[in-house]
Amino acid sequence: MEMLLSGRGLTLSLVFFLLKFSTAVEIPLSVQQVPTITKQSKVQVAFPFDEYFQIECEAKGNPQPTFTWTKDDKPFDFSDPRIIVSNNSGTFKIPNEGHIAHFQGKYRCFASNKLGVAMSEEIEFIVPNVPKFPKEKIEPLEVEEGDPIVLPCNPPTGLPPLHIYWMNIELEHIEQDERVYMSQDGDLYFANVGEQDSRSDYCCFAAFPRLRTIVQKMPMKLTVSSLKHANDSSSSTDIGSKANSIKQRKPRLLLPPADRGPESPVTILRGDTLLLECFAEGLPTPQVDWKKVGGDLPKGRERKENYGKTLKIEDVSFQDKGVYRCTATNFLGWATHDFHVTVEEPPRWKEMPQSGVYSTGGSVILLCEAEGEPEPTIKWRVNGSPIEKNPFADHVPFPGEISFANLQPSHSAVYQCEASNAHGTILASANVDVLDVHPLIRTEDGEAYAAVAGASAFLHCEFFASPKATVSWQKVEEAKPLEGARFHVHKNGTLQLDGASEDDAGQYSCWVANAKGRTAVTASLDVRNATKVRISPESPRVPVSHTLELHCESWCDAHLKHSLSLSWSKDGQAFALNGTEDGRVTIDGANLTVAAVTLKDQGAYACSAQTELDGVTDVAQVTVLDVPDPPEDLRLSEKQDRSVRLTWEAGDSHNSDISEYIVEFEGNKEEPGRWEELRRAQGQETTVVLPLVPYVTYQFRVIAVNEVGRSQPSVPSDHHETPPAAPDKNPQNIRVQASQPKEMIIKWEPLKPMEQNGPGLEYRVAWKPQGASVEWEEETVTNHTLRVMTPTVYAPYEVQVQATNSLGAGPDPQPVILYSGEDYPDTAPVIQGVDVINSTVVRVTWSAIPKDRVHGRLKGYQINWWKTKSLLDGRAHPKQVNILRFSGQRNYGMVPSLDAFSEFHLTILAYNSKGAGPESEPYTFQTPEGVPEQPTFLKVVQVDKDAATLSWGLPKKLNGNLTGYVLQYQIINDTDEIGELSDVNITTPSKPSWRLSNLSATTKYKFYVRACTAQGCGKPVTEEATTTRARSKSIGKIPEGVNVTGKVHPVEAFEPGAEPIVRLLPKSWVDNNSIFEDVIETRGREYAGLYDDIATQGWFIGLMCAIALLTLTLLTICFVKRNKGGKYSVKEKEDLHPDPEGQSGKDETFGDYSDSDEKPLKGSLRSLTRDTQATGSADSLVEYGEGDQGLFGEDGSFIGAYAGSKEKGSAESNASSSAAFPLRA
Repeated sequence: MEMLLSGRGLTLSLVFFLLKFSTAVEIPLSVQQVPTITKQSKVQVAFPFDEYFQIECEAKGNPQPTFTWTKDDKPFDFSDPRIIVSNNSGTFKIPNEGHIAHFQGKYRCFASNKLGVAMSEEIEFIVPNVPKFPKEKIEPLEVEEGDPIVLPCNPPTGLPPLHIYWMNIELEHIEQDERVYMSQDGDLYFANVGEQDSRSDYCCFAAFPRLRTIVQKMPMKLTVSSLKHANDSSSSTDIGSKANSIKQRKPRLLLPPADRGPESPVTILRGDTLLLECFAEGLPTPQVDWKKVGGDLPKGRERKENYGKTLKIEDVSFQDKGVYRCTATNFLGWATHDFHVTVEEPPRWKEMPQSGVYSTGGSVILLCEAEGEPEPTIKWRVNGSPIEKNPFADHVPFPGEISFANLQPSHSAVYQCEASNAHGTILASANVDVLDVHPLIRTEDGEAYAAVAGASAFLHCEFFASPKATVSWQKVEEAKPLEGARFHVHKNGTLQLDGASEDDAGQYSCWVANAKGRTAVTASLDVRNATKVRISPESPRVPVSHTLELHCESWCDAHLKHSLSLSWSKDGQAFALNGTEDGRVTIDGANLTVAAVTLKDQGAYACSAQTELDGVTDVAQVTVLDVPDPPEDLRLSEKQDRSVRLTWEAGDSHNSDISEYIVEFEGNKEEPGRWEELRRAQGQETTVVLPLVPYVTYQFRVIAVNEVGRSQPSVPSDHHETPPAAPDKNPQNIRVQASQPKEMIIKWEPLKPMEQNGPGLEYRVAWKPQGASVEWEEETVTNHTLRVMTPTVYAPYEVQVQATNSLGAGPDPQPVILYSGEDYPDTAPVIQGVDVINSTVVRVTWSAIPKDRVHGRLKGYQINWWKTKSLLDGRAHPKQVNILRFSGQRNYGMVPSLDAFSEFHLTILAYNSKGAGPESEPYTFQTPEGVPEQPTFLKVVQVDKDAATLSWGLPKKLNGNLTGYVLQYQIINDTDEIGELSDVNITTPSKPSWRLSNLSATTKYKFYVRACTAQGCGKPVTEEATTTRARSKSIGKIPEGVNVTGKVHPVEAFEPGAEPIVRLLPKSWVDNNSIFEDVIETRGREYAGLYDDIATQGWFIGLMCAIALLTLTLLTICFVKRNKGGKYSVKEKEDLHPDPEGQSGKDETFGDYSDSDEKPLKGSLRSLTRDTQATGSADSLVEYGEGDQGLFGEDGSFIGAYAGSKEKGSAESNASSSAAFPLRA
């Protein structure tokens, strides 16, 4: 839905011009005119805290007016030097300096020029006195108990309003009640005094809030004499009775005073608040009541206050006049007073004289009519003087009007009308200007206007003319007046063009003509596209607590985009720019988001697009969905033993149709507060017949369901009780549980409380052997279990359970077959044989045990087996029993996951629900040899140009006697082609290494090694390596360790461009004669030829020699120093686990070699320190464990490892083949 709004600026402009024309014609100041008062003060109060007091009077006219003042109807001059007069106006200031009381009075301003005199209303200047209570000595007051008294306040006069308070010296208010009352004049009245009224500090405070002043009267002392002290010889009871009899009296009015008589007049102004007060003394305290004689008190506007002593009527009207009577009563009598209320009113205008501009020869009538009570008198003034002193020869006098015919310029004047009565005076002025001038167009020439297509355009032509002028508009190119229903020229000259279109764009001219002449201005009109807006989604439906998101899409003319603004509102109330204070509603330009939607968020959301020319609004009706309100007014009818009808009234669905109703019940048989579902009904139904069960006290409730969810439950219905009956069903799930042979513990599911149907629930249990023609044995129990002993083990019985209560038995029960308690099997199966399927699987067969030896229900057979020894080394194996069960009646089973080449023992037993029977005699069998597992590792320990040396570890499980190895290799360069596979049979199982020759240089190979037994070969272990470009230099053996000073490789021995690398190899990877063996190899660079020239220069050779010598010297010094320091944790391990082969090297060059400093050696060869990791112990080297790529360089060259521990499984047969914790050198 889209609504078009007119251009705000143009609409306001039109209203402004039309209002100006309708109220008065504004004469341009360039035209001679009589003065007009434009601004004046009202009542001015000289507050003592103000800096100065300004009395304003501004006026306009041509010629410029001059100003004079009167004070109390006498000329006022500005002779006091303190007065400050403003230039070009009548305004003056009185500084708050010294004594200014003589300035108090009623002022009037006169603005005059040669054409007339304008007069202001009276301006009252009030100089308030500082209110003070007179200094006086107040004599103490003494009265007897029960007497009346009045404490006068007599507050000083001051600037109203006046507020009066009675308090004590501690500034605590004197409590007022039916007996004590403060009048409107401030006096404090006591209908009768008591001893509690005695005090010496009755203080009257008068507050003048406008003066910010509170003044206090001198404290008054009141002493109340008690009659019980009048005669000390009398008892207190006698004295009290005497006092009561003396002081009790009928009411007597203190307010109004007695001197006013039984009635008094009251005058109130219309619209004010009428306050009438009535207070009477007497004992007991009189009660005051009010009524209007001959009528009723005005309902809704009357209020009785101060315990009925004050009658208050607000917003008094003429209908409220009449007689109001107050009546004060006690049981001794009554007193009354009548108030004759008269409603009057100050003057107010019915018709005011209107200013106007007239041409010579015209006529005018000035009307002046006022109303009020009493009726106002009308007086006319001309230029501030009574009209009697300025008679016009041709004016026609009538009551309330002045008329002129044949106006002349001499009639130009300011005419004042005053209406006055006893309550005030009002003044109205009318300017009469008689002029004959050429038309003046006040709108600028060449104004540009714009409008949107389809809306109205307004082109202004404000003018002044006397005599009256005619206005016409035309399009410049057409040169003829505009005609048609779409065009309308207003009296102020504005052209209204309805339904603007692009054809209306162009230049327009406005012509104004009268008897004195003709003039024109031009204007242009541009028609632009109308603004459009659309909200999406159009009519959203949002569940409660979800988020509402609205988007406002807008389109407008390109010339209007700078002024386009969007605003959001809901149900006509605008949102703030940033949403709401609680933060739920956020506005981000064209997007409005409402978080956690509530039902209050439902409504019409409007997006308004406003430009400087037009505005448009689109509205989206947002529907908020919520769960339904709970159903109401639940009623029960058609009550039967087994059913009842439930009827309800649907609650508010909250904009989502109710799909179904859920009826729940609460019964006295369940735990309190537990509600269960009973029935469901369709959403359009509000009644349902409910099935019931006997012996239950029901209460029902209903839940309504819609697409949002479930409502809260309804208020529960009345209780409904059904009569008891015999059970409708018997227990279910009858079963047996037995822990002992020949025992039968019968169990069943007990009836639920809602199934018992009556009191005295019991269970009748009957049983007999299955198929036997014997009488049923029977027993009645109250719980849901029964223990029965039987003569035989695991015998079938027919069992039935029937529910009974005080009203009878349930239906005939159906018997079930149950078995008595089981016993263990008493015999073992006989093993028929064990057939070996392969080295890890065997098939076992046995003979089943007789059925009568099972003593229960056979559940299956269990095989137990354990390994006794390995046939490889004959070593006995500790007994570790493995168990495998086969369910059901069978006589064979497969036993998997056996160790090959081993001896086993096996037994078998039967088991039932009670447990397992005895085991059979152990059966011995052996598994044959199998193929080995794959070797534990494969390393390429040396790579040359055409050869490679490989080393590998024994398999973890040999599964037989090793017969040798199969070594295979093939080329696997980085292409899709794979080379032919070559085989090498190694028949020496004790040698886990091999050197391959006749390989191609710089070629990548993949190697495979398999371990073999007589049964075949196992899975391979693989490794890859690349042969070198040039031949590596093989280093000789170091018999007992590494001596870095004893093996120096001269630099010139390397090929040009080669890079020296030192590698430490673990012992046993090459041979068993040394702990370490260093390998110095040359790594050819891809562009070695680039360095040929450098390598052959003499200076370069000398430099390299010097570096080598210095490096070796530093190495020697470092090693010597380290011999004096700590030891490697490797050394500590060797001390704990001495190696016979390694001990011989301790006396050699590296006897106490240590590297505990955890840093590379300064000056050592680059190849020695490049990849070395700082270590604290051998354990920290595990990250380089066997098998990882850390043992090889980027080009596949061997790096080396240190052997620190033995491989499991293979250590027994060949201790030298293990390797772990590799150390990069």
